[in-house]
Amino acid sequence: MATPCRASLHLSALTGARIYLKHENLQLTSSFKDRGALSKLLRLDNTLKQRGVIAMSAGNHAQAVACHARRLKVPATIVMPETTPIAKSEKTRRFGAEVRLQGKLFDETREFTEALAAERGLTLIHPYDDGEVIAGQGTVAIEMLEAVPNLDALVVPIGGGGLIAGMSIAAKDINPDIRIFGVEAMRFASMYRLMHGEGPEFGLTTLAEGIAVKLPGMLTSQVIRTHVDDIILVDEDAIEQAVVTLMETDHTLVEGAGAVGLAAVMTDLERFQDKRVGIVLTGGNIDPLVLSAVIQRVLARSGKLLRIRIELSDDPGNLGKVCALLGQLGVNIVDIEHRRVFAGTSARAVDVSFVLQLRRPDDRDGVLELLNAQGFNAMPE
Repeated sequence: MATPCRASLHLSALTGARIYLKHENLQLTSSFKDRGALSKLLRLDNTLKQRGVIAMSAGNHAQAVACHARRLKVPATIVMPETTPIAKSEKTRRFGAEVRLQGKLFDETREFTEALAAERGLTLIHPYDDGEVIAGQGTVAIEMLEAVPNLDALVVPIGGGGLIAGMSIAAKDINPDIRIFGVEAMRFASMYRLMHGEGPEFGLTTLAEGIAVKLPGMLTSQVIRTHVDDIILVDEDAIEQAVVTLMETDHTLVEGAGAVGLAAVMTDLERFQDKRVGIVLTGGNIDPLVLSAVIQRVLARSGKLLRIRIELSDDPGNLGKVCALLGQLGVNIVDIEHRRVFAGTSARAVDVSFVLQLRRPDDRDGVLELLNAQGFNAMPE
């Protein structure tokens, strides 16, 4: 379905560019993957629809194929790695697909999927390296340029490359002067390294797991060579900050992969200064526990979370006195860890660690000074 493309006054003020957000996180399955899956399914003839389709995915592509196959009454089989979180596999099952868990590594999952497709005569819907899937993803650019015809640049996440391939073909056809920038997580820069003639090299994990692709598409890489102006790499801190910034400024929830476009602009402000920039928020499927950790990490880096350790004599009321002093400063206690058995210096002492939320980063010194002035030996951890 068509999704909104809205100007963000807050992000424009923050970055110095004129920012327009394309809300693909508002799709039926909260991801742009709906477009490519539906495009492929609609082009199947009746015989192929009756036989059914198969897809390999651990996330958004799986849900998109399952959702739209059910709408079109096409039997769907989804093969997911054995390590897929239960919540994702169950959500895919709820869309009516047969879910098979196979392979610890994605290459094993892919090999099993291809073999099962051949055995059953099923049509494989590839997550990105398929012309009809690429065409479906390209409709994002058409809608963006209909909404904002004078965009100077599009900033698009790259995983396997299906989205940016489709968008760049469509956008350059409409406006040959528009600039197209891809974005990858620094830990999984497979397309960047391919374009620069470098061998594969990957990190262990990334918040942007939706674009953590080790093998770029053959079709998509050819399009990227000719249609994409540059690829920007972003680190984990920048991705985390972008997720939180979108929540704070635009009340928009996105997953890590959906935030890398904003992360790229915030990382390279000079490149986008005074430009009209379209950013694709590709998906909103983020685990609540991961989101909680991201928020706390960003707060800690900004200085608004402070962790301190205090050694207290093990007497009634001492912990309450510390809490009362913190309350006087308007400090919120996020977490307390009270250690008696493993305290360091004496059986009559306890170690207490506090995680504190400060109103301003500058409050840090005031908190430590007040506690120490009252006889509590407080140290940052």
